[in-house]
Amino acid sequence: AAAAAAACFSEDDFYCPVCQEVFKTPVRTANCQHVFCRKCFLTAIRESGTHCPLCRGSVTKKERTYPKRALDVENSMKKASGGCRCCEKQVRFSWMRQHYKTCKKYQDEYGISSIIPNLQISQDSTGNSRSDAISDNGEMANNQILQGETSGHPTFKCPLCQEANFTRQRLLDHCNNRHLYQIVPVV
Repeated sequence: AAAAAAACFSEDDFYCPVCQEVFKTPVRTANCQHVFCRKCFLTAIRESGTHCPLCRGSVTKKERTYPKRALDVENSMKKASGGCRCCEKQVRFSWMRQHYKTCKKYQDEYGISSIIPNLQISQDSTGNSRSDAISDNGEMANNQILQGETSGHPTFKCPLCQEANFTRQRLLDHCNNRHLYQIVPVV
């Protein structure tokens, strides 16, 4: 029965089209039936207004504030497994974010994301992060890339506080967590 319930979903159906990660608290739009992480959906709605982040279909005022959880997706994530995108270990989708915290290959590739510690699929997220918190003043591209110490991967320095040695993902997470409401003039 578990295999039958999960069989109607493909592995791609468990990844958010906004953050490209395994869903955290999946929600579905009523009109177009697209599924997103709750936090990704609320952030996108705050930025774009009344439209679905994927197809620009209409989204009601109620679901912009209280999006409906996609319980069928949540339940299927508890039953279906997929391969880690770095080590290929088979993990239930509901535990994939937990796996990423301990997967060395994933951490080497993507860094340790500050979003991942809140990983229980049943937990609600608040939707308070914004991807537009980083100001692109050109310094990042020209001056902020530092040579990685031992990994050979480039690391970056925060253009707002000068803290250094971030992977791309960790720099984004750092800016969203530490500088979210900091207003910086764009040069």
